[in-house]
Amino acid sequence: MVQLYNLHPFGSQQVVPSKQEPALFCCGRDALLVACAAAGCKVEAFAVGDQELCEPLGCFNTLGRVLHMAYSEAGDYLVTIEEKNKATFLRAYMNWRCMSTENTRVCVRMVGHKMEESYSESSKVQMSIVEMPLSDPPLCISCCPVNGDLLVGCKNKLVMFCLKYLVITQDLTVLDFKLSLILHIDNVTPTEVAFCAGYIALTTELDVLILKLEPIHRGADNTELCADKVRAPEKLVDEGVKDEVPSAFSSQLESDDFVICQKPVELCGEESRLCGILVTLESTGLAKEDTEYFQVRYLLYRRFTPDLSSFVFSVEETKLHSLQLLPMYQTESSMSVNGKTAAKKELLSVFCFFSLPHVGYLYTVGSLVELVSTYQYSEKSQQAVLTPQFLHVITSNSLQCFTVRCSAAAAREEDPYIDTTMKACPPVSLDVCTLRMQLFIGLKAICHFNNHVILLTKADSEDITERRKPPRRILSRKADSAKLKTPPESEPGWNLYIVNTISTIQLYKEMVDYSKTYENVRTESCIHLLSEAHLLIRAALMDPSLMESEEKEKLLAAFRESCAQLGDCYSRFDTKDYHLALPYYKMSGLSVTEVLKKIDSVVEGGTQKYEKGFIFYLNHSLYEDLNEELSKESAAKVLQIFHLAEPNQLPHVLCSPCMKNVCPSMAMKLLQKVELIVPSVVLTLTKAAIALKMGDLEAYKNEMDCYTEMRLAYGFIGEPRLLMQQRDGRIVPTKLAFHLKETWPGLLVASMLALHENSKIELEEADSYFEMLCEKKEGTTPQLLVDFWEALLVAGSEKEILQKLLFKLTSQYIWRLLRKQFPDTKPLKTTEDLSLLCGPSVDIASVLPFLEPLSEDSNAGLSVHVLCTTGVGEYEKSIDKLLEKCPEALIPYAQHELKDENRALWWNKLLPELCKRTRYVGDDYSILISSLKETLSVVAMDLELRDFLNVLPDDGTAAFFLPHLLQCSKKKLMT
Repeated sequence: MVQLYNLHPFGSQQVVPSKQEPALFCCGRDALLVACAAAGCKVEAFAVGDQELCEPLGCFNTLGRVLHMAYSEAGDYLVTIEEKNKATFLRAYMNWRCMSTENTRVCVRMVGHKMEESYSESSKVQMSIVEMPLSDPPLCISCCPVNGDLLVGCKNKLVMFCLKYLVITQDLTVLDFKLSLILHIDNVTPTEVAFCAGYIALTTELDVLILKLEPIHRGADNTELCADKVRAPEKLVDEGVKDEVPSAFSSQLESDDFVICQKPVELCGEESRLCGILVTLESTGLAKEDTEYFQVRYLLYRRFTPDLSSFVFSVEETKLHSLQLLPMYQTESSMSVNGKTAAKKELLSVFCFFSLPHVGYLYTVGSLVELVSTYQYSEKSQQAVLTPQFLHVITSNSLQCFTVRCSAAAAREEDPYIDTTMKACPPVSLDVCTLRMQLFIGLKAICHFNNHVILLTKADSEDITERRKPPRRILSRKADSAKLKTPPESEPGWNLYIVNTISTIQLYKEMVDYSKTYENVRTESCIHLLSEAHLLIRAALMDPSLMESEEKEKLLAAFRESCAQLGDCYSRFDTKDYHLALPYYKMSGLSVTEVLKKIDSVVEGGTQKYEKGFIFYLNHSLYEDLNEELSKESAAKVLQIFHLAEPNQLPHVLCSPCMKNVCPSMAMKLLQKVELIVPSVVLTLTKAAIALKMGDLEAYKNEMDCYTEMRLAYGFIGEPRLLMQQRDGRIVPTKLAFHLKETWPGLLVASMLALHENSKIELEEADSYFEMLCEKKEGTTPQLLVDFWEALLVAGSEKEILQKLLFKLTSQYIWRLLRKQFPDTKPLKTTEDLSLLCGPSVDIASVLPFLEPLSEDSNAGLSVHVLCTTGVGEYEKSIDKLLEKCPEALIPYAQHELKDENRALWWNKLLPELCKRTRYVGDDYSILISSLKETLSVVAMDLELRDFLNVLPDDGTAAFFLPHLLQCSKKKLMT
């Protein structure tokens, strides 16, 4: 479906003062190059700038009649296919602008000719013609708009020349070409080719093929790599699709009595390899080190059938035309050149356009190959030209201007996450829009550059009489917006016009004004036209030549304004895409207060009506952590809106930082009304927070007593902002949180634990939160934070969190032992709840460095050291520490730790050490004797009698060991 609007994208026009009838023309940078149709072989150049003045720059002769011509902005050169004496030649004209100084110096050379010796300072002011011989006649040409490389179409092959910059001297750089690659394509005679950054498109009369050249790495053996990797598969047609694609690029089959047409085919992406076309690459690098190898990727193959709607079959009437590849670039790309900021063309995506007489096709061929738009023309087209903002199409009698979706597709290529609650862009599938159908007589050809459309008109003989009448306005524009200059005397029947398109801002404003006529009648048309205006601004902002300037600031302001207008539409209109109000308002930069004022200004039937889009925007905005505080009046307005529209959202609305200035009494009354209908824990907690804000502690206590501690803790999961809010990028405690710290710390810790376990807060954020809540002093850790860590540990958190907790708690415990620091508040858990260093989870090796300053003289210090040495498997070292420092703990330690594979330490380590130490009477003698007896009892039960005798000391007292020997003997008799 095509939307038709009568807008005015065309401004003034001027007539090109060409002396002879143009045959071909092309545009470049700031000039128009025209090849004459007369017998004389000549190209005229005209200056085209922002001023409404077209002046001759000069002219130069060609070798023969120009059949095709193309201009390359990269390198500023003109390339032509010329015919002379029934032979065709390929020539490139370098430094052609110097001909405007009436300088007749011309240098003609062959491609690849060594120029270092022949070029001098005088070469700066002479035109250079580079002749490029080919083994087959050139049929069509295309210059890459990104790097200036040249692609030439011949029968059954494409030839690629790379543009080279040769530095002759410090002040002289000469352009040349290098024949770099030949693509052999069997049984194909291209009518048009297009070339852009490795993308290649070619058409015949009814077929389109798009390829991409991808460089591949060279191996150690360049020859083998070239033979194996640069050739496409020799047979690409599967048996199953043979009937579908019997012969690529083959025209209809004819006989004397009938015409057989093949049915249309479209193959995208990997499927296009099934088209049956063999592409063989021939590298032409003369030196191995200069050779770059490529492989071919198939992107699209499409075959059409002839258009027989007129019941007159003619290939000329139905063939494809206007093949074009359009690049779009990254926004904000720039680079520094000689201390100045210049545009950096960083390619983002590529689009391909081609057209039949009555319909045009626009594809994106970047990372995704997809049909973007189809253009249905009202009458047969002659030619079309694609720009980032428009598609200009000429028929025999009119110049038509269509909108395009390139900026929408490129925006998504640049930012795959553009369609979110933060950002939005009109869809690529938006209906095509015709902005203008401007009448002209006898349109024959068109080209475009910058903000100029160049048209060649050639009226039929019956129209010449009409043209000799006094001139009249050809373009219909608003008052004072278009100026028509009287054309100079020229040959009857033809004219070359430069039609200036109006500025993006001016057309944008006209589209916005036009959209207001649909505002209250056809809302979808209003949104559609505003979306077109938005994409117009987007496309302008993606122009890499747009640097920091007043123009860019105006475009950015228009972009924000456009977002605000779309936000207004989606918030006020009853549309299925109402949710888009949120991202568009966000991109507009408007505050919530400003949006409220805009909505309040819209009154329908004397009462304000708030649609779903506005409620959606307001709800999400208040959920976010904004640094904006609504006034008391605005906050009251928001409460009333939600009380009527979504009363169950009132608790969440009141927890927004934006609502800080809300009237507590009003909020409490509305919450009480909602509670009668939809009671909830979150609503009760919100009422408690409001009561606390009002200073009514009794009401606060009544609300908090409504639920158990567990229910309250889980209630905070439903609305975490009751306890914490974002301020300047940090999470800060609320007034309710400070109150709970003093009166109910267990609930606060349990609630924060629930929030962490439900991914509402990260561990580092929680640490900062508790430190702020407890007003942490430098070098100390609040006990409430330690309580939180211990609660997480007991709850059994994730493994990576567990290791962090163990490290934090261990270091904290050791820090307290070192400084004999008591907790600042009573711990919520006791030592019975935690057994940290005895557990299997802690990495003891990471704890050891903290133990160095911890003395073993205290019971706590000794206990930690013994636990850690045991944890790393140094049991004998632990036994020595206990024998030395605390022998009374030796047997309980042994009973707990000396098990399984460590059982032998009872008789190999513990028994000998106790026997040795009991030989000397000291302060610990009785404890050691008691430990020795306990050890002998364990050993007697574990060892055989013979083994038991072997471990006993030789110099011991028999009476002391006899009871244990009898015990060991009895054990043997019992077994």
